[in-house]
Amino acid sequence: MEMANSRIAQSPQLLKLIIAASLMFLLSLWLYWDGLAVAVLRWERQEEYSHGYLIPLISLYFIWEARYKILSTYEKPSWLGLPIIVLALVIFFVGEVSALFILIHYSFILLLLGGSLALLGHAAKFTVLPILFLCFAIPLPYFLEVILTAKMQLISSELGVMIIRWFSIPVFLSGNIIDLGVYKLQVVEACSGLRYLFPLMSLSFMAAYFYRVRFWKRGLLFISAVPVTVVMNSVRIAITGILVDQFGIEMAEGFLHDFEGWIIFMACGGILVCEVIILEMLTSKISLSEVFAPEVEISEPSSAWYSTAGLRLAPILTGLVLVLVALGTISQVDNRAETPPAARSLASFPLKVDGWLGHHNKLDQPVIESLKMTDYVLADYRSEGSSPVNFYVAYYASQRKGSSPHSPRVCIPGGGWEIANLERQNIQGFPVNRVIIRKELSSQLVYYWFEERGIPVANEYVKKWMLFRDAFQINRTDGALVRVTTPIFETESLADAENRAQNFIKSARPKLLEFLPGPSMEKEG
Repeated sequence: MEMANSRIAQSPQLLKLIIAASLMFLLSLWLYWDGLAVAVLRWERQEEYSHGYLIPLISLYFIWEARYKILSTYEKPSWLGLPIIVLALVIFFVGEVSALFILIHYSFILLLLGGSLALLGHAAKFTVLPILFLCFAIPLPYFLEVILTAKMQLISSELGVMIIRWFSIPVFLSGNIIDLGVYKLQVVEACSGLRYLFPLMSLSFMAAYFYRVRFWKRGLLFISAVPVTVVMNSVRIAITGILVDQFGIEMAEGFLHDFEGWIIFMACGGILVCEVIILEMLTSKISLSEVFAPEVEISEPSSAWYSTAGLRLAPILTGLVLVLVALGTISQVDNRAETPPAARSLASFPLKVDGWLGHHNKLDQPVIESLKMTDYVLADYRSEGSSPVNFYVAYYASQRKGSSPHSPRVCIPGGGWEIANLERQNIQGFPVNRVIIRKELSSQLVYYWFEERGIPVANEYVKKWMLFRDAFQINRTDGALVRVTTPIFETESLADAENRAQNFIKSARPKLLEFLPGPSMEKEG
């Protein structure tokens, strides 16, 4: 083995291959730097993804652990990696222009898979799972995270209340509010279970990777992380409710509440271990030390490692050239100056609109800096004898590099409101999102949509597609988020609030279109 390794180390062709592969990897990091930085920022800011720092290190360990298999099965690089590299770069290009960071993140993983195949050929099969493990470091898009959080909140709340009732404690559930009579507990986003789900799925994948058994057992171990998380999070909610009922509301706050979370997560890990023990007791009856024993398989490296015929440079060099072309292309796209039609200042939006009288409000400067918008208007309007309507428009002269409106589907839960209902409607022939939100005893009705270069859009995915298309066709990415909000009072019906908000929209939108840039002449022609 040592003699073979010495021959490999002395191969000039191998040295060239390593240099080419290293250059491709470093240039890929440069190409993807902005997108990867967004992922790292979310690792830092969101506890759900704080395990992300460990994922690349564990992935590298997986590859190191498989090094002897790679050395012994290597034959030659493969041209099959190049179509994968091209596909990855196309997806990256779409993600960059449309500001869909999840496309950029998955594109990077796809690029690594293609590069591995171009470098290692058939032996790249031992790098597939380690590279795919990086998927667990990718944060979900905010709007998907909000949807998943809301669903897990409801499921965990319902199961938690069921467990509390088993202890003969009277309890009432209203949405995410657990009413214990004297005390009321709100199952907030942080208690949805996502903080357990992502780390536990990563842990179960690691366990399945080292689980030296049939595929169905590995798959079962990995998939079981989801129900285990939901059930144990519900148990945590139930324990909190029981302790609050017995000892007071302080049981749901501070150190004890956080400590319960750690205990439950460790219990989730323990359940996975028990699952493996039970599986082996019912099937092969092999001990844990045997099924998780590292594979000691040190065989001679393939002769292709020191063969000029085996170490072909062309595939990886072609991949390197493709990455260089992508770097140059995206630089040209980013440096193109956008020329949207001039927009009127929203600060001068009229405070009198068809019988509606309003007054301007201001956002705090840190909020403005966070939203990165070009201009905005925030005002409360009221017609004679009616309840107030809040009007908010955020305009962006350019939506490149992630500077785009935050969807209310993300911001609403972030403000402590629960989305009770969301559906799409048409008002005067254009689409809007109609949302009913609740916080404790308060309810509000929200309508929102996007004005994209003269076209109203309600669907976030359609908006992203239009952003990508127009960036190329007319070199414009300007757009605005429009939101209209009104309270739903106990003394009125939902229909009253709907009529009030819709009447304001019918009056305000024609005025708003005078302030926002319309479609380009190229598009009209």
